Amino acid sequence: ELSLLTGSRAYERYTGPQIRKLYETQKEVYDNTERISLVSSFMASLLIGGYASIDETDGAGMNLMDLRKRIWSKEALEATAPNLEEKLGPLAPPHAVAGNLSTYFVDRFMFDKKCLVIQWSGDNPNSLAGLALNRPGDLAISLGTSDVVFGITTEPHPGLEGHVLPNPVDPNNYMVMLVYKNGSLTREEIRNRCANGSWDIFNGFIDQTPPLNGGKMGFYFKESEILPPLPVGIHRYELRNYENYAKGCVTAHQVPEFDDLSEVRAIMEGQFLSMRAHTQRIGMPSPPERLIATGGASANSRFLSLIASIFGCPVCTVQRPDSASLGAALRAAHGWICDNEGRFIPISHLYEYKSEETAMTCKLSAPAGDKDVYAKYSYILPERMKIEQQLVDEI
Repeated sequence: ELSLLTGSRAYERYTGPQIRKLYETQKEVYDNTERISLVSSFMASLLIGGYASIDETDGAGMNLMDLRKRIWSKEALEATAPNLEEKLGPLAPPHAVAGNLSTYFVDRFMFDKKCLVIQWSGDNPNSLAGLALNRPGDLAISLGTSDVVFGITTEPHPGLEGHVLPNPVDPNNYMVMLVYKNGSLTREEIRNRCANGSWDIFNGFIDQTPPLNGGKMGFYFKESEILPPLPVGIHRYELRNYENYAKGCVTAHQVPEFDDLSEVRAIMEGQFLSMRAHTQRIGMPSPPERLIATGGASANSRFLSLIASIFGCPVCTVQRPDSASLGAALRAAHGWICDNEGRFIPISHLYEYKSEETAMTCKLSAPAGDKDVYAKYSYILPERMKIEQQLVDEI
């Protein structure tokens, strides 16, 4: 119910539960608090010399905001602490003006006194803007120490997994986000154990094994995972009769180990199949309208080809290690244009017809995979999700 209302289930780190904890354990501190800010709105407050509003996108990550109405939820506020709304202040759209730059900065650092401060937001919303995701159906996969999947949808389906937030650059749709703790470090552990620490050997093993890995499927958690919520461990399965997936004859049997070649393909297919399944479950179309890969591991062409086969669409790459700061700069320009025009202007107007000459350039790195292979992955996906749910239930 909380996820349907606010876009995320309750997390200990979220601001709402933290406010609740403070109210219960240090009531006097809470009672003496005039204003509660997020880091983003606090930084904007320093710049304008007054209280800046929390923006709707970062505000959605608090378990306190009604996702669809984009206002504080009375029900969530009342369950958290008394008089909370007046301590939080009003919400603001991400493209709104927080205020003019404080005279302190104008006088001391010679800024223009007309300089505007646009609403600040969090690192993930800014990253979405920096990756130039701006259309429903767009999807981005950031392959790093943690893997993060961003998407844009008009029809969100909040659940017990992932997060749904208002889109920071378009008030008419939503941003979905999935975070996997087991990213590059888990892939590197398999590389070191099975491929002598060599990405060339690792990639060769991917080339030597067929799609669906002969029915071998694995779940690899070097660290406790967020999605699905499972502890450290490796779980391997062989799917029998998997060639007859269309007839519903598939049976899964747990096995203790795979050969090295199968282990390599199992971790890669497993990670990307999980991403596809969970993005579909949270409201993203399959195949996506467009898929952008970024992060250190996006330099591996075999990974991109595998993503293209599993997701059934071309994969473009961008090398922007600073996507959050680039997105913040774009959002600042976007807010300025909206204020200047006196109406909402799509952020794509900033870089349409110019992206080939700017940091917004996307490079086609892998064509869409074979349609028959995509169909086979589609048939096998429910079986993987069934095994995943069994593991969650058992463990």
